[in-house]
Amino acid sequence: MSDSTPQTTAGELSRRRRFLVLSVCCASMVVVVMDISIVNVALPEIRRDLHASVSGLQWTVDAYTLVLAGFLLLAGSTADRVGRRRIFQVGLAVFGLGSLLCGLAPSIGWLTAARALQAVGAAMLNPVAMAIIATTFSDRAERARAIGVFGSMSGLSLGLGPILGGALVDGFGWRSIFWINVPIVVVAIVCTALFVPESRAARARRFDPVGQTLVVLVLGSVVYAIIESTRLGWTSPVILGLLAAAVTGALGILGYEPRRVDPLLELRLFRSVPFSAAILIALWALCAFGAFLFVTTTYLQDVRGMSALTAGLCLLPVGVLIVVLAPLTGRLVGGRGPRLPLVVSGAALALGGGASIWLGPATPLPAVLAIYLLFGIAQGTINPPITNTAVSGMPRSMAGVAASLASTGRQTGTTLGVAISGTIVGSAASRGGMAFTSAEHDVWWLVLGLGVGILVLGLISTGRWALDTAGRAAALFEGMDRGAELRTAALHRR
Repeated sequence: MSDSTPQTTAGELSRRRRFLVLSVCCASMVVVVMDISIVNVALPEIRRDLHASVSGLQWTVDAYTLVLAGFLLLAGSTADRVGRRRIFQVGLAVFGLGSLLCGLAPSIGWLTAARALQAVGAAMLNPVAMAIIATTFSDRAERARAIGVFGSMSGLSLGLGPILGGALVDGFGWRSIFWINVPIVVVAIVCTALFVPESRAARARRFDPVGQTLVVLVLGSVVYAIIESTRLGWTSPVILGLLAAAVTGALGILGYEPRRVDPLLELRLFRSVPFSAAILIALWALCAFGAFLFVTTTYLQDVRGMSALTAGLCLLPVGVLIVVLAPLTGRLVGGRGPRLPLVVSGAALALGGGASIWLGPATPLPAVLAIYLLFGIAQGTINPPITNTAVSGMPRSMAGVAASLASTGRQTGTTLGVAISGTIVGSAASRGGMAFTSAEHDVWWLVLGLGVGILVLGLISTGRWALDTAGRAAALFEGMDRGAELRTAALHRR
């Protein structure tokens, strides 16, 4: 982990002060992650109030997750360079302003733009909060417990999002799900100024504007093409141009990033099969979960006629299982490795997708809730092994980069899940009933396939051959670190 500046050494902080720092960081995690799931419950009312199309609803969710995925790495490296507390406060302020503008949006276009602004702030919070915790808690055991608490907030937020969103939508309207962020952010900014020490990395990674531009080009082009393909058609010049831009951007990343000393995307990490598998698993798992949330809230409200609050309560079993299983899975991964949780998660996701194919307007509610339990099991057992598999065996200098790439994979997966599922159901969502149910089946087949893929990758990435590739990748970076230290020492001697 990166060291703090001398005047803000974590060891100087009292136990109470460290707890307050952790509380502030957890509050940021709650609002950032909750805004991914809380919006889904409000989508039917947003569509009615703003007369939005299905693609407009997709952009309401994806504008947030897409920008978040595109700028996570940049925010982390910038905070290392100019100060973590400073970037954290700026992120809170931007997120709060974006939330306020979301609540005031007069049209779906303005709401989408405000969601993108929200995400710019959110991108400054998640990775920076993790770095603040790592530098605040100097004792290894205490740091592990703090990171565990911080990580559990993600599951809690995903679980609470639909329930809190449903209550707010039914009681105060859809705009209230954004306004509630504003007082939380104001308190967090004040507490950050009072309790969080400033810190910087001993050696910050250099800014990579070309790499950042290429990443945004690839992600934005792919998502825009998927969402707008229903309206324009896959053979339209616009869609073909976007796909060509995505391919060009990907080739640019492969050609440019390996030549940089501090690339935004450290492609040599992908020589480790466990790491590559972790990123792909993160992408697939959150793609499936993003599709699940997008389709399920529409199914419960438009097909079954539930209120927003009732729909949110139907997702309570998912949230409870995530909260309960995530820490248990973390301990299991620490004791026995990631294979079993990955297999369980993939199998549960495949079973959930397969069982959802049989859902219809008249399916008994207990059967619906039982199927949702499978998605809770899948999501509750996936995040600890992803993080562990991504960073396991890596030298400390690369652990932060590896974890950030895993987070980027998660956000990209959520973005693609919403884009793909919305494109599949298309106009059937507005007609409801059997039209929507029929289109929905294709989404569940996709989820089933992603679950099988996670199961297979979980087995492959935890085998002896895969672990050997991780060892070779770690040795490569350790050699690079030793070489950098020797060069630095030689310069100091001069």
